[in-house]
Amino acid sequence: MSASSAWISLLQQHRVIAVIRSDQASLAREMALAAAAGGIKLLEIAWNTERADSLIPKLQQELPDCKIGTGTILNLDMAERAIACGCKFLFTPHFNQALTQLGQQSNIPVVAGALSPTEIVAAWQAGAAAVKVFPVNLLGGVHYLETLQPVLPEIPLVPTGGITLHNAAEYLAAGALAVGISRQLFAPEAIATADWTAIIARSQQLIQRVQPYFLS
Repeated sequence: MSASSAWISLLQQHRVIAVIRSDQASLAREMALAAAAGGIKLLEIAWNTERADSLIPKLQQELPDCKIGTGTILNLDMAERAIACGCKFLFTPHFNQALTQLGQQSNIPVVAGALSPTEIVAAWQAGAAAVKVFPVNLLGGVHYLETLQPVLPEIPLVPTGGITLHNAAEYLAAGALAVGISRQLFAPEAIATADWTAIIARSQQLIQRVQPYFLS
């Protein structure tokens, strides 16, 4: 099975990617542990998180049942360093053909960011493992995805930007392969007070709401 096919299967099983970003590595670690404790298996540690290159392999050891990847990859240097530290997948906020080619050569799924139909098709045809529709909320959220999906049914779409506990299942119902969620999962007030129990509970609620879309 190719990296892209395995990635699609993984997203079909889990449907949710927790996007973690912090200027403190210790906080990012706690966020990841809490999300995992709540049942989220796919964790994206943004590359601009403090010491992401050392945090990611550490988390992969601590959370062997999870797949740890990274996001906010902007260029080849970042991508090569991310792959070298053991990332299982890469998300980019934009489409760059060199990055998708590196993913294919390295057998690491690269999910390219795009917004318009032209960008989405270009990223997919260039070899992206899936396409991150970002920021989806600025073009109508679920309604935008409902418009895209009938004309681009073969392209696996992962909307991010504005995903919440309440609308995540709506995106999946509209045809999203999976969703990426950050701020609405990691509530700033919970992070500020180190209320990891609240983050675990929010993660559990999210998983419960999207569980009807899991494929074994």
